[in-house]
Amino acid sequence: MISDIQQDAATRMGKSIEALKHEFSKIRTGRAHPSLLDQINVSYYGSESALSQVANIAVEDARTLTITPWEKGMVQAIEKAIMKSDLGLNPATNGMTIRIPLPALTEERRRGLVKIVKAESENGRVAIRNIRRDANSEIKEALKEKLISEDEARSGEEKIQKITDQFIKDIEKLLEVKEADLLSI
Repeated sequence: MISDIQQDAATRMGKSIEALKHEFSKIRTGRAHPSLLDQINVSYYGSESALSQVANIAVEDARTLTITPWEKGMVQAIEKAIMKSDLGLNPATNGMTIRIPLPALTEERRRGLVKIVKAESENGRVAIRNIRRDANSEIKEALKEKLISEDEARSGEEKIQKITDQFIKDIEKLLEVKEADLLSI
């Protein structure tokens, strides 16, 4: 009973960590990476498609991405989608190839991104704590229904707290790495 609750809590906390990693990947660090364009959708024959499904995205050098559409008619649509995105990127077209130079991050912008990263990590911590609260309430409910003893409930809550502490440490490590990545020039 308690091990099931612990396993469920650990699984849900792991998913919260994965969601945080996904949010961190959206925040650019000044280096070119194809995942920067993951959230961009392009109008393709009347329907919205992910940019990666209508073009090849590659890293030319540390500060430049290249996009090669699979169809010539998609060049303008891709350019327009990149300009409309809130990434602040200016694509340059050269025939069938679109080059996207990434501007260097200013110190002010870096500080702003660090604040965003800290806010995202705090959201992750809150999600972990909410999962802990849910698990503890399940244990209390089992105790109330006399399915487990008080000693089992207490040790179950202690184990849930240890799991929570470990996942909070994981969030702190992720935050530390991302912050150092953002602040390095």
